[in-house]
Amino acid sequence: MKELRIRTLAAVFVVAGVLSWAGARLWTAVGTLPGVPPAAPIVLALIAAVLLATALPLRSRLRAQRERRPEAKGVDPLMAARSVVFGQASALVAALVAGMYGGVGAFLLEYLDIPSRRDQAIYAGASVVAGIAVIAAAFFLERVCRLPEDGDDDKNDGNGTAAPA
Repeated sequence: MKELRIRTLAAVFVVAGVLSWAGARLWTAVGTLPGVPPAAPIVLALIAAVLLATALPLRSRLRAQRERRPEAKGVDPLMAARSVVFGQASALVAALVAGMYGGVGAFLLEYLDIPSRRDQAIYAGASVVAGIAVIAAAFFLERVCRLPEDGDDDKNDGNGTAAPA
């Protein structure tokens, strides 16, 4: 499984931000810009909380396994892989959504003297912050589920299989 790359997420964020900024300018020229939903930062924050709630128990169970504690519960590899995929998908969507709201928020900075536009800019900014929290939680979950590197190079024949002893 490939790891998340910050460059990919940053590119998604920037492209979505530029396109939504241009779209907001165009939409305002043609009609009325739709509002940023007040629930957007709340939903993103809940996703970040779910990712953290998934990562923290996994981290303690994996630590107990590594320390070979007798009461340690095993971690199902398929469940760990699903958790990582959930985190990666959440990070990609959060980068897209945060970029979109970031572009709209950047556009709304010109209209902070209008109270309704100022509220929309605040919701957009909070959505960007919550999106960054989702990305950080996804990186943490991915780090928790990373397999430790194998330090036994003398028992490895170089093609990924163990050499016979």
